[in-house]
Amino acid sequence: LTMASGYTMMDPICLVENQNNQLTVNPTALEILDKISQPVVVVAIAGLYRTGKSYLMNRLAGQNHGFPLGSTVRSETKGIWMWCVPHPSKPNHTLVLLDTEGLGDVEKGDSKNDSWIFALAVLLSSMFVYSMNHINHQALEQLHYVTELTKLIRAKSSPSSGEAGDSAEFASFFPDFVWVVRDFMLELKLDGRTITEDEYLEHALELVPGENPKIQYSNMPREYIRKFFPKRKCFVFERPTNNISLLQHLEGVSENQLECSFQVQTKNFCNYIFTAAKTKTLREGIIVTGNRLGTLAKAYVDTIKSGAVPCLENAVITLAEHENSVAMQKAADHYSQQMAQRVSFPTDTLQELLGLHAACEKEAIAIFMEHSFKDDNQAFQKKLEGIIKKKKENLLLKNEEESLKYCQAQLTQLSKTLMEGISKGTFFIPGGYILYSEEMSKVEQTYKLLPRKGVKAMEVLQNFKQSQAAIKECILQADKALTAWEKDLKAEKAKTEASEREQELLRKKLNDKQQQMEAQETSFQETIAQMNKKMRQTRKRLREQEEDLKEK
Repeated sequence: LTMASGYTMMDPICLVENQNNQLTVNPTALEILDKISQPVVVVAIAGLYRTGKSYLMNRLAGQNHGFPLGSTVRSETKGIWMWCVPHPSKPNHTLVLLDTEGLGDVEKGDSKNDSWIFALAVLLSSMFVYSMNHINHQALEQLHYVTELTKLIRAKSSPSSGEAGDSAEFASFFPDFVWVVRDFMLELKLDGRTITEDEYLEHALELVPGENPKIQYSNMPREYIRKFFPKRKCFVFERPTNNISLLQHLEGVSENQLECSFQVQTKNFCNYIFTAAKTKTLREGIIVTGNRLGTLAKAYVDTIKSGAVPCLENAVITLAEHENSVAMQKAADHYSQQMAQRVSFPTDTLQELLGLHAACEKEAIAIFMEHSFKDDNQAFQKKLEGIIKKKKENLLLKNEEESLKYCQAQLTQLSKTLMEGISKGTFFIPGGYILYSEEMSKVEQTYKLLPRKGVKAMEVLQNFKQSQAAIKECILQADKALTAWEKDLKAEKAKTEASEREQELLRKKLNDKQQQMEAQETSFQETIAQMNKKMRQTRKRLREQEEDLKEK
């Protein structure tokens, strides 16, 4: 079976291991989830051991085998096992099946992990299936795990909210509830009339009247199921077959060897799960993808291992920090990659580099906005802007260095004849100043015609001329053929040109500074626009969630 993201998962894998009374998340399972970028529909099943949970999960996966069934009294599933398959009726969604180890396994000395596994199954799923052989007083008493959820899960990180405040919010984010009754041998009748499976469940969940403490205690599971799981469904299954040999090896039994009624009941159950199980979402309508599910699972288990209680508010914060950090790095990498591809050093002008920077920064911010969420105080966005600013400064510096290096190399090559003439004394003759000036002008004009010299072109030329000033003066003094008037005129002209070059260089620097300021303003306005777009999208999701909650 292949995910749309390209990952093939042929068999289940343990997601949460339960060994030596210690819960740990399997890194290999996290790697699998990290490859799934699609939204996930998460169906978890829990219940007493040996109640046929794994068989139902295999049927949901469209297989006869996968999750180990176990044909003996030993409980096969330890911890929480996961199987990711393409959703059969929701395009571009992944169905994640979570099979939990049997609750109340007599081989386990410590039952504390039973409660944690039950709580994790509730926290991670969008539909929670509870499998039992009966719905009676004893079965409800065994469902004490539900009453413990208020101690094992918190909605908000604020200690002032308390258990009551938390439990009031549980119904809004808990999964839908399905009670599966296996090996059902009774008639669905109440007071002489035929009732539905759902009516059978609701009747069993009716509170027993009375103020007796024992009665009130027995009512607790009923009360909590009604409070925490407002959307409930019940399915009853007759025995798959009366053949004991076949029962012990169900994974190898073909469907036509099972009772027809059981086949129909299984089909109805699977169809309901496929159509009714919703995409896993968190508070504020945050859609959970495969990689987000992995982050949540690790966050919850790490919290449990630390001795604390999983908190949904903190889990969302952890998820946001993880995703925003990844989004920030992805955006920064995109900026670096695109600048490396698009910029050819040295750029002809500063504006060319600033224009490429602005375009790549815009793309990077868009990527961050697309992959981030709940960056309420723009902490990660500000970090990203700081990273990009630093990268831009480094690129500006590199652009100057490359321009400087290139221009100096070109001038060295172009002035080779000039420098050789100076060394040989070619210009120290009557009329030598004119020859020198002509050669110098030739070097300058050829240099100016060179393309893509970069931002240091004028500065390098100016420095070169300044380095020639003393030699130029010597040649001028040595040129006996020139008249005093000619010498004065040439000197004055040279000073004027030098002054004009200085002024031109100053004007260019001022112009460069203005361009940088305009580019920063454009970048700032673009960021504001994208933030507004993000806020509109967030408000839209909030309105949609509020409408969903009202409809629910």
